[in-house]
Amino acid sequence: MSTDGNVTPNALAAYWMPFTANRAFKAAPRMFRAAQGMHYLTPDGRKVIDATSGLYCVNAGHANPRIVAAIKDAAGKLDYAPAFQFGHPEAFELASRLAMMSPADLDHVFFASSGSEAIDTALKIALSYHRRRGEGHRTRFIGRERGYHGVGFGGISVGGMPANRKVYGAMLGGVDHLPATYVRDKQAFSKGEPEWGAHLADELERILALHDPSNVAAVIVEPVAGSTGCLPPPKGYLQRLRAITEKYGILLIFDEVITAFGRLGAAFASDRYAVVPDMIAFAKGVTNGAVPMSGVIARAPIYEAHMDGAEHMPELFHGYTYSGHPLAMAAALATLDVYRDEGLFERAAGHEQLFADLMMSLRDAPGVLDIRPIGMICGIDLEPSGGGAGARGYEIMARGYHDEDIYIRVGGDTLVVAPPLIAGPSDLEAIRDRLARIIAASARA
Repeated sequence: MSTDGNVTPNALAAYWMPFTANRAFKAAPRMFRAAQGMHYLTPDGRKVIDATSGLYCVNAGHANPRIVAAIKDAAGKLDYAPAFQFGHPEAFELASRLAMMSPADLDHVFFASSGSEAIDTALKIALSYHRRRGEGHRTRFIGRERGYHGVGFGGISVGGMPANRKVYGAMLGGVDHLPATYVRDKQAFSKGEPEWGAHLADELERILALHDPSNVAAVIVEPVAGSTGCLPPPKGYLQRLRAITEKYGILLIFDEVITAFGRLGAAFASDRYAVVPDMIAFAKGVTNGAVPMSGVIARAPIYEAHMDGAEHMPELFHGYTYSGHPLAMAAALATLDVYRDEGLFERAAGHEQLFADLMMSLRDAPGVLDIRPIGMICGIDLEPSGGGAGARGYEIMARGYHDEDIYIRVGGDTLVVAPPLIAGPSDLEAIRDRLARIIAASARA
């Protein structure tokens, strides 16, 4: 910043970028200036195919005209409305539509603005619910190794990704973790849910015996672990978790921030797996990524347990300034219309086999250790390069942008492919072809 307070146009130094190698980025920036449909546009006019739906959120493609129009209209009509003690019609309309889409009696929706906020909300609701029922001693949570539940202190506590936890010291107390669902020797190159591994859910019984089930408030898992590199659940695994939690009166929370709204070919992963959790945390695809928004959908008994006491007092002392924000509600309502009218969930289900086959065709590319497609998401593990862990993944991401006009999300040396649900066969083939060239080039470097 200059001494007169003016920011130099296009300066890169001031912005501390999230989850980014800032020094490397600023040495060779990867910029987008616009987006449309399946593509980003770069400042120099190149079209870059979006192979990861932004960050797993732009399911209906970029700049969908119906969603854009809804946001513009909302901004000119009601730019903001308080969510504490006041409301506006669109928030109630969206909550009703989400409740109707949700399985069983998941009928009540609490709005927030990010996946991290949704997770902290679900954890707090779980604690409050048990206290309301006279079981305030239920304070422990059980997450899972390699789980990602956002970056709030609650989320990193129940999450199981070491890099997200190791420098932050004390977190929530009373948290334990299930083992990850992935063992490469037993599951490598599985299409969809692996045959091996349902028994890993039984580790929950051992953990409960250690702490006593009566002290556990909730178990929280991603139905498909996304940010860690796409780990589908073994066949029968989620059903076993549900049976064990029901046996001991423990709440089951599904983190569907990535999996909801079509990524697995259904409105929710719980539909695909015929497992009804007690709460679903959602975000990302609910607004097609156009406006930040998230929330928690809770089963009726959880909501009803809170509806006592003096009627003029809040039943749950929790919420956010931007809960139910008018622009987010407008974006979400329009997004749900697009999903319904364009049949995007059904489209995703119809393309699942083709997508899996195309991704599996990379099996013989140099240095590929495993490929895990499910729905419209796939993880590809690569051998590290001589530069150390993560160096090859970073090179592929950068080479993809600069040389092959593809945006791909990487975590360490794992690629995660999750194209918008509007992708057609030619788009999916283009993604495969560009990935094949980049993986081969990275092996020669």
